[in-house]
Amino acid sequence: MNNKILLHQVDVSRVLRKALSRGGEFADIFAQETVSTLIEVEARRVDKLVQGRRSGAGVRVLQSNRTAYSYTDVILDRALMECSSFAAAAVHRENGKGRIKAGGRWKNFRMPVAESPDGVGVEDKLALMWRAERAARKADRRIRQVKVIYSDGSRRIAVANSEGLRAADQVTRIIFYVIAVAADDAGIQVGHESLGGTTGLEMFNELSVEEVALLAARRAVRNLKARPAPAGTMPVVLAAQAGGTMIHEAVGHGLEADLAEEGLSVYAGRVGERIASPLVTVLDDATIPGKRGSFSIDDEGTPAQRTVLVDRGVLKGYLYDRRLAMKTGNKSTGNGRRESYGSPPIVRMTNTMIAPGETPPAKIIRSVERGLLVKRMGGGEVNTVNGDFVFEVEEGFMIEKGKQGEPVRGATLTGNGPAVLKEIDMVGSDLGFGIGTCGKDGQGVPVADAQPTLRIPEIVVGGRVEKR
Repeated sequence: MNNKILLHQVDVSRVLRKALSRGGEFADIFAQETVSTLIEVEARRVDKLVQGRRSGAGVRVLQSNRTAYSYTDVILDRALMECSSFAAAAVHRENGKGRIKAGGRWKNFRMPVAESPDGVGVEDKLALMWRAERAARKADRRIRQVKVIYSDGSRRIAVANSEGLRAADQVTRIIFYVIAVAADDAGIQVGHESLGGTTGLEMFNELSVEEVALLAARRAVRNLKARPAPAGTMPVVLAAQAGGTMIHEAVGHGLEADLAEEGLSVYAGRVGERIASPLVTVLDDATIPGKRGSFSIDDEGTPAQRTVLVDRGVLKGYLYDRRLAMKTGNKSTGNGRRESYGSPPIVRMTNTMIAPGETPPAKIIRSVERGLLVKRMGGGEVNTVNGDFVFEVEEGFMIEKGKQGEPVRGATLTGNGPAVLKEIDMVGSDLGFGIGTCGKDGQGVPVADAQPTLRIPEIVVGGRVEKR
C-alpha cells in the first residue's frame, strides 16, 4: 500500500472550515483505503476468491446532539468540499459559525507485522488452505465435509478534525477458519476452529494450519459420540479456551455509552455500584499486540487505550466515542469505530475481557462435584435492557467428582448477565481469547474477547435426557 497520508491531496483546513461554516461544534474528516483477499475452499474445490481495493472519505459535523455525515468514494479536495457543504447544511444554525484550530503535523502510526500477506501470492495462500483441508479429512473417516476460509486485509485510515488533530494508522488483519462436518449412523455434527488477529502470516508459527483443522475435526467427531446434555440447574465451569463470548454479549454491549444513555442497558446510571463479584474486573483494551480488536488510533483519531469498566466488582464507567463524550461531559475512551468510510462512527468494543485471577484452572474443576465444563461457546441471544441471555454450547463435558468426564452435546446456558457476574466465585489464573466480527446498527467491526476459567456455582443448563 502507498505510504502517503490518504488526505495528502486535500486541503483539510479548508474542508473543515466549510463544514463548520453554517454552525456546528465539531467537524472531522475520515479517509480509508482497504486492500483485501477472501478465499473459500469447500467440497475439494475453490468456491470463492475475491480480491479488492476500496477507498473513500467522509465529513462529519456535530451540533448539540445532532450528527450530519456525508461521504464520497473519491479522496479529492473537490469531492470533500461538496461533502462539507451537505453536512454543513444539515446542521444549519442561524448566525452560526464554528471555529477550527490550526492543525499540527501528521502523526503516522502502523501496527507492525513480521510477514505481511500483501507480498504473498494467492497460490501460496491456497496452499495453506489445502494443507488444512487434507488434515481435517485425514483426522477421521467420519469427516464428510470440510470448509476452509482465509481472509486478509490491510486498512489505512487518516483522520483530521477541527480541534487540530491529524493522525493516520495502518492495520493488517488475518482470519483463518475451518469448519468440519462429521457424520455416522448417529447423525451429523459440526466443529469449528478459527485463528486470527492484527498480525501477518507469522501467526501460523504459533498454531499451524493443520492444528487448526484438527481442532475443528476432532470437535465434530467428539460430538458424534457425545450423549445429550442433562437439563437442570447445576454448577458450570467456563474454560478459558471457550473465549469471552459471554462477557462480550451479556456484559460488554451493556457498557457501551450509547445504549446506557438511551436507557437500553441494564447497567445504565449505575456507576459506582457493585454489579459483579469482587473477583471480577472487566477491561476493554485496544493496545494488546496482535489481537483482532487492536489498533493505534480509533476511527476518530483517539489513541487506543486500556479502559477499566468494572474494578473488583464495581462499575467504573462506560465506553465512549467523541459524540457521546461531548454530550455527557466525559472523555472519549477510544471506542469510536466504523465499518467503513460509508458510515459515521459509533461506540464499539475492541478487545473485551474479564481479567485473570489467582486460582489454578485445575483447582476450579476439582472444586465441582458434578456440573458442566464448557470448552467452546456457540451462538446466543442477549437482551441488553434486562441482561437475560441464552447461549449454545458447542463443546461441553460433564464434571464428575472433580474430574473432566464424558462429552455432552446440545447444551444451552440460560441466565441473566448481571446475576451471573455477581455469582462468579472462582476466577482462574489463565486467559483465553476468541475472535469475531461484532455487528451493531448494521456495521460490523473486528473484535476479540477473553476470559480466564470461571466457576458459576449455579446456572440453568438446557438439554435433554435420553432413555437408556
